[in-house]
Amino acid sequence: MNATRTTREPHPERPGPTPTDRLLAALGGLLSAYVSLAVADLVATRVRPEAGPVPAVGGAVIDLTPAGLKEWAIRAFGESDKTVLQLGILFLLGLLALGVGLLALRHRLLGSCLVLAFGVLGALAAVNRPDSDSLTDAAPSLVGAAVGAVLLYVLIGLLGPRTSGTTRADRRTFLLVAASTGLAATGAAALGRAAGSPVQQNAAASRAALRLPRPASPAPPVPAAAQLDVPGISPFITPNRDFYRVDTALIVPKIDADRWRLRLHGTGVQGEHSLDLRELMARTAVERDVTLACVSNEVGGPYVGNARWLGVPLADLLREIGVRPPSEGGPADQLVARSVDGMTIGSPVEVVMDGRDALLAFGMNGEPLPFTHGFPVRMIVPGLYGYVSACKWIESIELTTFDAYDAYWVPRGWAARAPVKTQSRIDTPRPFARPAAGTVMVAGVAWAQHRGIRRVEVRIDDGPWQEARLAAEDGTDTWRQWVHPWQAVPGRHTLTVRATDGTGSTQPERRTSPMPNGAQGWHSVVVTVEDA
Repeated sequence: MNATRTTREPHPERPGPTPTDRLLAALGGLLSAYVSLAVADLVATRVRPEAGPVPAVGGAVIDLTPAGLKEWAIRAFGESDKTVLQLGILFLLGLLALGVGLLALRHRLLGSCLVLAFGVLGALAAVNRPDSDSLTDAAPSLVGAAVGAVLLYVLIGLLGPRTSGTTRADRRTFLLVAASTGLAATGAAALGRAAGSPVQQNAAASRAALRLPRPASPAPPVPAAAQLDVPGISPFITPNRDFYRVDTALIVPKIDADRWRLRLHGTGVQGEHSLDLRELMARTAVERDVTLACVSNEVGGPYVGNARWLGVPLADLLREIGVRPPSEGGPADQLVARSVDGMTIGSPVEVVMDGRDALLAFGMNGEPLPFTHGFPVRMIVPGLYGYVSACKWIESIELTTFDAYDAYWVPRGWAARAPVKTQSRIDTPRPFARPAAGTVMVAGVAWAQHRGIRRVEVRIDDGPWQEARLAAEDGTDTWRQWVHPWQAVPGRHTLTVRATDGTGSTQPERRTSPMPNGAQGWHSVVVTVEDA
């Protein structure tokens, strides 16, 4: 008896995704990431803007970035470095989102889980930031990721399974859902931004309501001759809107002045002390003109400015709570100022208390500090670079030692102590300018805070040094303008400047990098003089 052999019909092959499917899946991944960020941004406006995933991750990136790379970013992008960083993060997230969308086309659940994983990373970054004091900072990233994960799962599902006999969902439905979701997320985020963060609204209201006290010791009027009548020269007083900004805050902290408090504690302090803004402004207020300079400033760079500051003497406050400088037997040689965003800045106690006008400032050029410059209170110490003195958004002062604690920038390769170096800059003519032959006014500024400027000299090509005319001096803590009339002849010329400070020390010729304690060297510009 012959056995009957049965044969099975082969299953039809499961068709792979088409190029259009891949394109739509990648679009779904990108849209899911966009919606995640939009929702997270909306939640962050209600929680705390700094808790959003991009600021939180960006802050972590800044902290982990090597000092040399940070220095390069400042040189390359200037005050736009933070914008470039955030755009870079968004670009990288976009690339990852495209990949996740393509992965989800074959592994739908895994793709959604990856979106959730990115949200967890953002949440961890937010709650581990130095300025985070609540687990609610995790909410923006987690809520945004949950919405994005669900959206990706739904969108990929609309593309349909890949087995024979099933009908693929209409791609127009996919595009309709994607477009409507994207528009809804954009609108919600825009409305959230328009409504504003309650924290930021309260901060803005408190600044608008703040009335600065009259200084018991006002700054003398700026001598009329301190401002030279030379087109193109930096103004003696830098307007607030033009004052340089270099810090690590991706989102400018906005602090409610009515809730602000300053904590003072540490080695040599008699007990622990706390002041609110009203108590601070009730103290004897002084007004001083002080030039600030950033240690990141290259020779001839823009990160220097001069302003009139209103505040209270820091040394007086420190003495009242028992602090003595090391020269008087005090046990602490470092003052560590801490910002609300976690930044720490270490200053030598001896310098802060040596009689110079070190201030806890709350006014700048006749108005409350702008948010970008430290509202409600910041430190000002003439003669020290900002990274070792000028703490913005200050919330605490701790007395300690340099041996016991390294402030933020020190482990990143910068010097623990950094007095300002003597510098001079040519403001006009600008590099590669093409002035007409005849009298050309070569002019600029020079600074050596707390030492003053004694002399400025200009050299044309390889000729002799010629002494420039100095503007009137407002004080040793401010920069000083200078001008030199040059009888320019046609051709290409190199203009060089150097300054001598109040101690008689002249700038060295050799240029050095800003790291580890400030740049030095002569500033030069090349111009081409044309026939008149």
